[in-house]
Amino acid sequence: MRQLDLVVVVVYLVAIAVIGLRLAGRQKTSKDYFVGESHVPWWTVSFSVVATETSVLTVISVPGGAYSGQAFGNVELALGYVIGRVVVAIVLIPLYKRGGFVSAYQYLRDRFGLKMQGLASVTFVFTRLLAEGVRLFASALPIKLLLDEFGLHVGYRVIIVVITLITVVYTYLGGIKAVIWTDAIQMGLYLGGAILAIAVLSSHVGGAGFADALHSGRFQLFDTDFGLAHILTSPFALPTAIVGGAIFAMASHGSDQLIVQRILATRTLRDGQKAMIASGVFVTVQFAAFSLVGALLWSYNRGRSFKELGLASSDNLYPDFILHGLPVVVSGLIVAGILGAAMGSLSSALNSMSNSTVADIIHSFFRSAPTEEFLLRLARVMTLVWAVLMAVFACAFSTSTGNVYLTGLTIAGYTYGALLGAFLLGRLVRRANEADSIVAFVVTVAVMTYIVREVKIDVTVAGATVPTAIAAQWLVPIGVVVTLVVGGLMSLFHRGPETAGAAQSAGKSGPDRAAVAVGPE
Repeated sequence: MRQLDLVVVVVYLVAIAVIGLRLAGRQKTSKDYFVGESHVPWWTVSFSVVATETSVLTVISVPGGAYSGQAFGNVELALGYVIGRVVVAIVLIPLYKRGGFVSAYQYLRDRFGLKMQGLASVTFVFTRLLAEGVRLFASALPIKLLLDEFGLHVGYRVIIVVITLITVVYTYLGGIKAVIWTDAIQMGLYLGGAILAIAVLSSHVGGAGFADALHSGRFQLFDTDFGLAHILTSPFALPTAIVGGAIFAMASHGSDQLIVQRILATRTLRDGQKAMIASGVFVTVQFAAFSLVGALLWSYNRGRSFKELGLASSDNLYPDFILHGLPVVVSGLIVAGILGAAMGSLSSALNSMSNSTVADIIHSFFRSAPTEEFLLRLARVMTLVWAVLMAVFACAFSTSTGNVYLTGLTIAGYTYGALLGAFLLGRLVRRANEADSIVAFVVTVAVMTYIVREVKIDVTVAGATVPTAIAAQWLVPIGVVVTLVVGGLMSLFHRGPETAGAAQSAGKSGPDRAAVAVGPE
């Protein structure tokens, strides 16, 4: 009977590619390929934002985290994300929409110059390459479990390559419209799968199971341990989740082209703001649903650890239940939903990386404006290039273990602070010029690399002192502060752009007036 699950997954893969191409239409310009000529409905864009950031990391890691004792900490974290998105909607989206941009980093070009735009774009694509490599590897976990059920022991790398090939078909041909519409469909599928899992688990555990999970703390929403070491190291400490989460969301949704590109596809500024804020609400609902799955799984398995269940990590808990605890076909649909999450984030990353490469990096090398036909061909070629590199990086992660969701957050910590800091430097420090922004950016990335890799804080766990890394949510605020301090201090050693411009005008006007005065004589 398990063959039916495989049939469901195969049918889904074919159908989503066809649907994406049908809904996308034909692209005639690079702007249509990248932002859909800014004619996409806001609610579809909002769903796409959610699907883009959710990925397999959320689908399999959040239930595993809730099972292991993180309770509803991800819901608490989502509340901080909502605050950050509101700030982005008010402060940054108007800059992008009114400027008519197809890339967030075009603002940095207008404010600082081409070098800063190129630096930010290069940083974005390589950070995204690493982060999406983790996501793509995570998507192979449940698929491998399914294939093992048939005795087909296919390696992670083969699965990664197949997923990439299928996704790149509609991304290459359909552009951002195909990405956004398929994202919306895939979000409905994997969220519906979580709701189905909740219904099945609830019928198994009953009221007693809910009571046991509640008594064990699996439904705890707020982590109110205000010890300094705990706040600095726990992703779910209340100040970390709300304050750190809000600033993290400002970076991920205000300075990361992956998300900004979707907002630029909306019709109006107001639509873009609605899509951004609504996505925060939907993400909170999703975190609640997947956390509830984890809490119910804990009751369903009577609190046994993933090792006692014979699983490699907590990330295998939800996929294992899907395959062994759900009816045939239903499990196939949910696996298809997990695939949808993987393909949604992958297609979004490929299109945004191609966008940033063409609009922010390659375009600056042309002395004259290239034709739209050439830019469209170039965009599709770069989509293929990044697809190959993405698969290579995902294969490199295929030997990693642990919670891939937190791994993804940590990767973002290297550069998100510098990216958001560059935007805020441009907005808050009027004296700052391009040299200030570049030096501040490079210094911040170097400092954050040291902090992520070397800085540990001693935390007492079960009576033992354990060196623990700083929580991922604090990495962005630290990076922003470093960027603003370095850029602000450097700006004090030269005249501001306005002062220099006025002096230059005065210098030109002086000789001009003298020439006029003595000329007739």
